Amino acid sequence: MTSVHDWAAPNPVSTNRSGLIGKPVDRYEGPLKVTGTAPYAYEVQPPSPPAYGVMIGAEIATGRLTGADIAEAEAAPGVLAVWTHFNVPAQPPRGAKAHPRSTAGSNPALENDKVAYFGQPVAFVVADTLENAVSASHLVKLTYAAETPDVDFRARLEDAGQPPGEQDVEIGDFASGFTAAEVQLDETWSTPIQNHCQMEPCATLAWWEGEKCIVHTSIQMVKPAQHGLAETLGIGRDDVHLLTRYIGGGFGGKGGTYDDLALAALAARALGRPVKVAFTRQQMMNATIHRPATVQRVRLGAKKDGTLDAFSMMTWTHCNRNGNFTEHASNFARALYAAPNRLTGHRLVRLDLPVAGPMRAPGEASGTMSLECAMDELAEKLGLDPVELRIKNEPPVDPENGRPFSMRQMVRCLKEGAQLFGWDRRLPTPGLVRDGRWLVGMGMAAAIRGNFLLPAKCGFSVEPDGTIVVRQGMTDIGTGTYTVLAQIAAETLGVPLGQVRVEIGDSEMPPAPGSGGQFGAATAGSAALMAGMNLRKAIAALAVGDPGSPLHGGSPDEVTFQDGVVAISNRSETLSDLIQRAAPAGIAVEGEIRPAADAREWSTQTYGAHYVEVGVDPITGEVRVRRMLGVFAAGRIINAKTARSQLTGGMIWGAASALTEANPVDVRYGSLLNQDLAQYLVPVQADIGEVEAIILDEVDDKANPMGIKGVGELGNSGAGAAVANAVYNACGVRVRDYPISPDKLLAGLIAQGM
Repeated sequence: MTSVHDWAAPNPVSTNRSGLIGKPVDRYEGPLKVTGTAPYAYEVQPPSPPAYGVMIGAEIATGRLTGADIAEAEAAPGVLAVWTHFNVPAQPPRGAKAHPRSTAGSNPALENDKVAYFGQPVAFVVADTLENAVSASHLVKLTYAAETPDVDFRARLEDAGQPPGEQDVEIGDFASGFTAAEVQLDETWSTPIQNHCQMEPCATLAWWEGEKCIVHTSIQMVKPAQHGLAETLGIGRDDVHLLTRYIGGGFGGKGGTYDDLALAALAARALGRPVKVAFTRQQMMNATIHRPATVQRVRLGAKKDGTLDAFSMMTWTHCNRNGNFTEHASNFARALYAAPNRLTGHRLVRLDLPVAGPMRAPGEASGTMSLECAMDELAEKLGLDPVELRIKNEPPVDPENGRPFSMRQMVRCLKEGAQLFGWDRRLPTPGLVRDGRWLVGMGMAAAIRGNFLLPAKCGFSVEPDGTIVVRQGMTDIGTGTYTVLAQIAAETLGVPLGQVRVEIGDSEMPPAPGSGGQFGAATAGSAALMAGMNLRKAIAALAVGDPGSPLHGGSPDEVTFQDGVVAISNRSETLSDLIQRAAPAGIAVEGEIRPAADAREWSTQTYGAHYVEVGVDPITGEVRVRRMLGVFAAGRIINAKTARSQLTGGMIWGAASALTEANPVDVRYGSLLNQDLAQYLVPVQADIGEVEAIILDEVDDKANPMGIKGVGELGNSGAGAAVANAVYNACGVRVRDYPISPDKLLAGLIAQGM
């Protein structure tokens, strides 16, 4: 297996001869998206007129579906099929694998009479038009045997248990260290359920070509979706051709599959025609995954000089009755600050709620909302500047496992952010700065997010006209995958960007893990680099071995690639001339990346520091974000524009977590109260002031051959805590139950006599 030391040698990306790496290149697919011609899953044109499917969600949170009167719906205009678990086509049991190496098992739709959560699809109507399907869906009469739902997370905290296979992590003796500490802090924070709110809902279009199912769907991970659908349909994996070319946002919410995928494919097979199925916005709230709520207890024990002696962060969270997903909100803290006595862990409560799952920066987004506020509270107790306290507790090695950091620029992020933001103008005593009626405050927080490299492959080919074609079963959920792959290919093969064609999102292409976890660019890009290097070698060997080439007889190692020309010293020809003459059918190769054998010898993270200025209206409790600045260190940046977009998007999301986003549970029915974007409050343009992301120069050659890490989730880590700390600095009120809504803030202001 590869060693990280094999990655340190110069390569076309590191030498960047054409200057394409790091450049703020416009999005590869941008013109298609802004002109409305990028075909998302629901918009793909099938080979014949499609039918339209509509799912019907359960109106209870737990119990059984006891009856279904579908006669009136079946007789409605245009209706082609009405299914419940009583008559849905047979599917293998959940989790079954006919092929043992499938990356996902069967995921049957409408599988039985059990209702596990409010909004669970329990019936399905297909008609010739969407309007007819929707109309007929209102004619389906369902009866239930309802049970009392167990959905009150806070009421069940004492019943929480450790997640399966997990143990608390303790180093030293936390209890003794905390008791003996000169200064102590022991506080609890809570974060609410949040929804992903992607612009594009989950949707699928399916049709059959003989025994093969063709399916266009909105999904982040190609291979698990292909394999899972094949197992659900009871067919071979190669008999499912799954495509997901354009995705209107994922954020983790499209990391798995939902019933739209299975139902579209089953109905298309049963009816012998294409079928489209899409979730409504209301169904997206209850019937797809959400970020679970948490309760987090943070205990910090320190010397009077600010040195941490004891550190603990424990998280309580919830999942669906049949699930195991755990919001690992304590994990990030294990690598953040030094302390000899440490205790971290998680507790899980199973409830009759919709399925919980990963949402942008799972763990860090929720966890930093407590720890990074706790550090500010400790700094106030100690009379220290919050930046100074964090720098004082900067660890020389990973504080949990003792591994050296592959590269860590946390202190530089903190210091440069403070200087650029004007942190020295902050007054530590709350409530002293006014701008008219507004109380103005500053806050900051540290950011950290793990770095991952997963196995991936990529195909490169060169066509007779010199076009470089990239093919990979990767996805682009709006993060810029198309663009960075084009940049890597163009730089590696020395051709203009316009000479590169990127084809991704196809199960028949070389597999990649997909988009998620901030591993996309590092993983897909490293595989692309390997494929590009293999194609360089093939082209160089072709040139020096071709008697008709000016490069004939030279050494392949001396061949250079730039501006669409291959050369050795002053001998050159265009790439297109070489291929047309010597390889008229083109050349195709593959490349592969796997984690290095010694990768676990290093602690590899991404880092940042957030600085925020807010205004608080003491009369209404309104908070306005005036300025946000983030300084980040995340390895080599391939595209400055898309990276900055990801970071600022995450920062805005952090502000939303602090101030607006929440979806309470109606404990009577087990449903989420906010079921559309009118009630679920995400920030709009007027809510966010000036936002800037600064990216430090960094190449982490121990992370992967590209020296890059990832930025998709880093911007969301710590941003909310910086907002909360700024609110406190503005008005002196600490709200530890997020979001910091006007009613909570007003209660605090009134309590202190304002």
